[in-house]
Amino acid sequence: YNEPQLGDCDMKKEGTELLGFVPQKEIVYNELLPYKDKLDEESNEILAEIKGNLGRAVQLREIWPGVLFWTRKLSTYMRLYGRKFSKEDHVLFVKLLYELVTIPKLEISMMQSFARLLITLLKKKELLSREDLELPWRPLYELLDRILYSKTEHLGLNWFPRYIFSSICSSVEAVLKALIKNCRYFPESATQEMLDEWRPLMCPFNLTMQKAMGYFELFLPTTLPPELHDKGFKLWFDELISLWVSVQNLPSWEVSLVSLFARLANDNIGYIDWDPYIPKIFTRILRSLNLPVGSSQMLVSRYLTNAYDISHVVIWISALLGGPSKQTQTQLSGLFNSITSFFHPSNHGRWLMKLMKLLQRLPASVVKRLHRERYRTPTWLTPVPESHLLSEQDITDFVESMKQPVLLAMFSKTGSLDAAQALQNLALLRPELVIPPLLEKTYPAMETLTEPHQLTATLSCMISVAQSLLAGGQRFPEGPTHMLPLLMRALPGVDPNDFSKCMITFQFLATFVTFVPLVDCSAAVQTRNDLTQVEKQLCSASAEFEYFVLQFIDRCFALIEMSTLEQTREEMETEKMTNLESLVELGLSSTFCTILIQCSMEIFQVALEKVFNFATTNIFETHVAGRMVADMCRAATKCHPAEALKLFLPHCCNVILQISDNEEVLNEEELDKELMWNLQLFSEVTRVGGDQLLVYRSQLVQILQLTLHLKCKQGYNLACKLLYHILRSMSIIYPREYCSVPGGVQQHSDTYLPIKDWGQPGDLFNLDIQWHVPSTEEKEFVFYLLDLLLKPELQRLQEYTQGEQDISRDEVLQSLSIVQNCLLGAGSLLPPLQGEPVPEILTLMFICTDHILEHSEDDIKSLFSIIKIINDLLHFKGSHKHEFDSRWRSFSLVKNSMENKLHGSKQHIRALLIDRVVLQHELRNLTKEGCCYRSVHQDLINDLLRLSTSHYSQVRSKAQNVLFTALGTYSLCCRDVYPAVLEYLDPDRTDVTQQQFKGALYCLLGNRSGICLANLQYWDCITLTWPAIIRSGMSPCMSLEKPSVVRLFDDLADKIHRQYETIGVDFSIPESCVDVALKMMKSSNPEPTPCAASEQEELEGRKRQEQKNKDSVQKYEKLVADLLDCLHDRNLPWKFKQIAVGFLSLMLRDDHPLPSSAVFFFIESLNHDSLLVRNVAISAVSGILKQLKRPHKKVAVNPYDLPDYISYSLLTGDRPDNQWLQYDSSRLPRSQQDWDECCFIEKTHWGYSTWPRTLMLYAPPDEQPKQGKTRQEMNESEQIIYDHFSDQQFIDQFIHYLSLEDRKGRDLFSPRRFCLFKGLFRNFDDAFLPLLKPHMERLVADSHESTQCCVAEIISGLIRGSKHWSYSKVEKLWALLCPLLRKALSNITIETYADWGTCIATACESRDPRKLHWLFEMLMESLVTGEGGSFMDACRLYVLQGGLAQQEWRVPELLHRLLQYLEPKLTQVYKNVRERMGSVLTYIFMIDVNLPHTQPTMSPRIAEFTERVLARLKPLTEGEEEIQNHVLEENTVGDQDERTQAIKLLKTVLKWLMTSAGRSFSSAVPEQLRLLPLLFKIAPVENDDSYDEMKRDAKTCLSLMSQGLLYSEQIPQVLSISRISSWHARYNVLTYLQVMVFYNLFTFLSDAKAVSDVRALVLRLLEDEQLEVREMAATTLSGFLQCNFLSIDEPLQAHFEALSKTRLAKRKRRELGSVVDMISSADLVRRHAGVLGLSACILSSPYDVPTWMPQILIDLSAHLNDTQPIEMTVKKTLSDFRRTHHDNWQEHKQKFTDDQLLVLTDLLVSPCYYA
Repeated sequence: YNEPQLGDCDMKKEGTELLGFVPQKEIVYNELLPYKDKLDEESNEILAEIKGNLGRAVQLREIWPGVLFWTRKLSTYMRLYGRKFSKEDHVLFVKLLYELVTIPKLEISMMQSFARLLITLLKKKELLSREDLELPWRPLYELLDRILYSKTEHLGLNWFPRYIFSSICSSVEAVLKALIKNCRYFPESATQEMLDEWRPLMCPFNLTMQKAMGYFELFLPTTLPPELHDKGFKLWFDELISLWVSVQNLPSWEVSLVSLFARLANDNIGYIDWDPYIPKIFTRILRSLNLPVGSSQMLVSRYLTNAYDISHVVIWISALLGGPSKQTQTQLSGLFNSITSFFHPSNHGRWLMKLMKLLQRLPASVVKRLHRERYRTPTWLTPVPESHLLSEQDITDFVESMKQPVLLAMFSKTGSLDAAQALQNLALLRPELVIPPLLEKTYPAMETLTEPHQLTATLSCMISVAQSLLAGGQRFPEGPTHMLPLLMRALPGVDPNDFSKCMITFQFLATFVTFVPLVDCSAAVQTRNDLTQVEKQLCSASAEFEYFVLQFIDRCFALIEMSTLEQTREEMETEKMTNLESLVELGLSSTFCTILIQCSMEIFQVALEKVFNFATTNIFETHVAGRMVADMCRAATKCHPAEALKLFLPHCCNVILQISDNEEVLNEEELDKELMWNLQLFSEVTRVGGDQLLVYRSQLVQILQLTLHLKCKQGYNLACKLLYHILRSMSIIYPREYCSVPGGVQQHSDTYLPIKDWGQPGDLFNLDIQWHVPSTEEKEFVFYLLDLLLKPELQRLQEYTQGEQDISRDEVLQSLSIVQNCLLGAGSLLPPLQGEPVPEILTLMFICTDHILEHSEDDIKSLFSIIKIINDLLHFKGSHKHEFDSRWRSFSLVKNSMENKLHGSKQHIRALLIDRVVLQHELRNLTKEGCCYRSVHQDLINDLLRLSTSHYSQVRSKAQNVLFTALGTYSLCCRDVYPAVLEYLDPDRTDVTQQQFKGALYCLLGNRSGICLANLQYWDCITLTWPAIIRSGMSPCMSLEKPSVVRLFDDLADKIHRQYETIGVDFSIPESCVDVALKMMKSSNPEPTPCAASEQEELEGRKRQEQKNKDSVQKYEKLVADLLDCLHDRNLPWKFKQIAVGFLSLMLRDDHPLPSSAVFFFIESLNHDSLLVRNVAISAVSGILKQLKRPHKKVAVNPYDLPDYISYSLLTGDRPDNQWLQYDSSRLPRSQQDWDECCFIEKTHWGYSTWPRTLMLYAPPDEQPKQGKTRQEMNESEQIIYDHFSDQQFIDQFIHYLSLEDRKGRDLFSPRRFCLFKGLFRNFDDAFLPLLKPHMERLVADSHESTQCCVAEIISGLIRGSKHWSYSKVEKLWALLCPLLRKALSNITIETYADWGTCIATACESRDPRKLHWLFEMLMESLVTGEGGSFMDACRLYVLQGGLAQQEWRVPELLHRLLQYLEPKLTQVYKNVRERMGSVLTYIFMIDVNLPHTQPTMSPRIAEFTERVLARLKPLTEGEEEIQNHVLEENTVGDQDERTQAIKLLKTVLKWLMTSAGRSFSSAVPEQLRLLPLLFKIAPVENDDSYDEMKRDAKTCLSLMSQGLLYSEQIPQVLSISRISSWHARYNVLTYLQVMVFYNLFTFLSDAKAVSDVRALVLRLLEDEQLEVREMAATTLSGFLQCNFLSIDEPLQAHFEALSKTRLAKRKRRELGSVVDMISSADLVRRHAGVLGLSACILSSPYDVPTWMPQILIDLSAHLNDTQPIEMTVKKTLSDFRRTHHDNWQEHKQKFTDDQLLVLTDLLVSPCYYA
């Protein structure tokens, strides 16, 4: 941040002497506050307190509330003072929080709040360099791994909050990722360690690949200094980039790679040579935009989900710009050229959002880079080397390449916002390139009345470039001259009939005027002679300002007269403004205010006269028009109070006094209109500086006394408002003016010329804010008013509550209103609420509330008023939090829209800077007082609670909202409130009304954003609340008939389930954390205030912490017991039993076993008669079994010591050293001894890439826990489970329920039930098999869907649960399972085959294939036998595929056997078998990937297979005749000639190509490309679905293959296929080319030979003898021209012209016999080719008229009367031209000469056009 350096040093010195240290980075705005001198002392005191108490809390091991409270204090401190602490403290804070975040057993919610603070501490990277701070990476990795890849979350043993409702909804995941992003201060050895850790996970077929890439993206450090690059990215860059280059089809992890590369490029500009990869990068970016191209638009589904994130792409591109080779810019221009036409407003689709995002973010990113290179203060981060800085030329080229698309996108269907932001940034770079074309669009748009959309779009774009336009500067000196013409032409936009136009005009005027002081300095032209031409022009023009202001005021008056209430809505009930009107009012008042602030005194006087006359000569109704006029008057008084008050105040006073002279007026229900209007005007014009009002104090007091007690409600409300404004303007601190020039607008003089100030930002160090700080005189006046007006009201209310004086309701309300307005007005001067001695207002409120609630509970309005007053008492500190938040938001919006991001920080206009200072002041007011919770607050909150449970729902809901806000502010008061709320739910109380009951439930539920009382994150609360909610079911108020109450309970239960997160039972703080805290206690400057704790205290702290852990466990167990008691209560309605079961299921945890009573309950519930309870129980029991799982011992093995190991360098894939992992039927463990010796590795990814340094394997069986425990050896919970599952009746009932039909057709394989069975067999071995066996046998025989599903779940659970069984048990198990599975597979049906597939796949997941050899051999034995028909074959294949796919690369032998078996059978007749085979083939070849450093695979290889297939397809490739589908002969056996077989084979191959296009990593390999000629031949030409399956498949295949990525070495192969005899084939070649070239655009462009080949090919096909081929070639050509793949150059034009002039021989007279024309066809073809070529040129630029176009159009028109088909082509071209150019014809006309226009008009309208 480059702040001016001059006066800075002295300030800094003084500051450091006061503070005692050099602050890291303060908030500069604090320096500008009127009370800045006392801030240093204040902040030092707070900082010392934070350091002391935080350190002490850690020392005493008190994580809650101590540490949490003081870390929150620290984040508040940073909001108020910025990072105002020394570097040493900064580092200590970071280290302490890092230790806290990484405490292993920390509750998630605490972890998140620590993480957020740590992110704030580390956000400004430049403050701490790598020398200052080093953090380890492993703790963060462990934290992330534990939460993101939790092993127990899916079993319900850990509840993470998915979303926490805070101002930003952010999931844990987002917080963690942001944390890691900011913590990358890792040591230099970290990169290597990370690679060692995660490289072994890189197995591309496995989910672990995503995990590895995700970690790389998050963790790898990229900001190392150049001398350490060898230890940084050079270790991995080549490997990962070559991986990226060789991967296609966008697997999900590619997105992580792109993000990593973008970050790397951005952090190391100039240190990496990206040139070889640039065409590839741009090709991929273009592909990931998913644009629709070509004649058949079919997208691979894969591409839609995993497209690149635009924000990464933008960073990457902007980091590659510049440098010696200008390659990136060339490619970028190419990219925009090829996609420009997509930006045209007539195009629309789901891809548009992406394009707009690209457009909006790219300029911003380039501006950011330029700022970093030229304007940012250098930091410790590596600077960009000289050679790679962006040069002026680079910037110009960049802006040029983006200009066209941005100007098109202005009128896009998604709105002009994106384009406006892009223009703002481009105008910062090159105003002279961007603004003139924008002005060209804006002026006509302002003139036209018919296209309002154009006006709104151009104006919003003009607003965003305002500053660049007005500042002028060397690049664009004539910019400011456009100011006045624009302002004058914008005025008609203030139009009462068109709301959106009106609003954008207000915004436009306000923006432009903010930048310009409106002074008439036309005289300066004569008096000064040192002016440039432009300056003279501006001076002369500035004479118009006065006229502009007056015109504007007239427009506003017209607007107001149009919208008076009487005219718009006769006697309607509502007296409010409509929503639109209030927006117009806001726009009008703020714009008018801005204009007046910027006026010189002369212009102001004239404007003031005008407004005064308008306001005083008319009488307005007070709701719509009155508010607008009063706003204008207020704006006037605000700017120059003294002058304006002179006019307004006396006038209003006189009128009011005159009218209210007679007594009756005061008691009228409906006041005189004139009196009302003047009161309203009076109340608005008093909103000015308090010192100005003191002059008129007597009049003010007089009017107030007169009007506060009017009978009419509107009347006294206005008077209250007046009182509020007077008090407020006397009692708070605020700036008096917001002018863009310090000290207000001055006249010109010899030394000062106002036009120099146009468009200049404010100077942060000479803001010179004029503050209003209340003087003693003003304060005295405020208290005088309070005594005079507030005391009597309080007196009156007091008497009323004691029953001494009978007052009507209206009068009570009146008194309350006065009290409330006094409070709001003078709130900032009243003392804050202190403890016991309660001021009168408070006691009064308590009594009032009681009185009204007891005697007149239906006086709703007074109650509303009381609620408001309580709210103000609790929260009002000069402003309300929600108002402050909305102002902060709107400030940020304005700031972002007007920011100058190029020149860096805080270059805003002065008004905006002042606004920010005011916000800082308010923020201090809101947060500084802190929220101490005292007994006063407690009483107020109890009152609120009474109101929240009162009789009327409106009162309840208002009071509840205030209550929730209070709970959010005073964080500790929740503990007081919830017991009081729970009393209403007590079933034993009989005095609770139904309204109170509902009110109490709502209080528990809380609102969307606030705290939910039912779910506070600590044990004390939950142990009371949850049982109370359930017991309330027996309360006399509870009736299940009332839907509203039932819904409330549903919402409550739902909210608790959604928001609950596991509450910790272990709150210990590790030693490492305490060490850092001790260091902090020893630091100085400022000295920590409470000093370190003594050893004695520390011991007590430890004891307390241990006690707390014990208490937590006891409370946990008590809660479980209470819930169980509720469940055993007979009288509880079923609804509440279900809620209780739900709560109980939340009680499972992974660090403490569930009490056995609850285990018993859940096991019993497995056979409950309600399905809902059964399902909860199934989940819970799986979790319980996980808790009871006995840990299996693992030993660390160094894989390099394993017997079969041979060392290899960096190679992945099938290597000799991982061969022993693979399935080998000759070495299977078939005996106990083999089994024990075999080294099983269960997880599939180990060994594919490099080996990890240490591999954890299971220890030999004799060291594992004993199998087959007897009942005596079990613990209580285990015995309960054992007893139930050994009970025949229980099992029968259980299986009966499981095999019931739930919903027909929706019974899918359930992972929950699988987990249950897996747990049973894992924990109890085969103990329950004997009982289950008969059931399994019975179920397998029954072919119903639900029974099959049930047995599939049991079997997969069995196989996975038998992981640690001994060999003998396993052998017995398979002896039982194999026949069962055979039976099942023979009974398989259309409904159940998916379940069996899932069953086998689940059983094989993460298991060593050698353990399951029985299963694989059984599945392999009978595949496609044909018995049971084609369907059975397909099913068996499906099931086998499920198992093999899970095993990935470890079963090459099985895959070979399968392929060998399938190959002869590929000529299958049946469609379903063919499709299944295609899919199986995809999986067989999935392992054959072409990735860098990968060994050729042992599994089957695509290349060899394709060779064999091609050989069998020979009869088709060689023959010339049409390939028909021989359907008829399928039944006759005899005629199976080679050709028929080949066609059948082809059908299967097509299915294979289709499935593999979306699934495998690499698109077509060279051998597959050799199938293209065949596909071209078969694919149909028209889009017609009536074709048979084979042709449709061929078409799909072509479409999919054309979208594949090509490498440059494959291009010649693709192009060589075009010499084919069948015209269908030639036609299809063209459609294929269209898509393929677009999807590989930059790969092609970087290879000149390829381009010329394509060009030659298209030109050759233009002259094809078949008409359809010629037309398709023309379409293709026009597409290539449009995306700038080919360019329209001289030779091309000449070629077409020559062709089109081919002479046709004259027609001979026809003789009677002959019908044929005598024109030779070859000539006609050539002539037609020429015409088609010209037409392609014209159609290639649909939205503009390039220079060559007019001539070509004229040439074409010459052919209008040629023979068909030429005539058709010409007509079609002309009609297309007319259609696309019609919209902007006025613009396009200018490109033609007059003669050309004559011909053209003639053509386009002449009869031949319609002929």
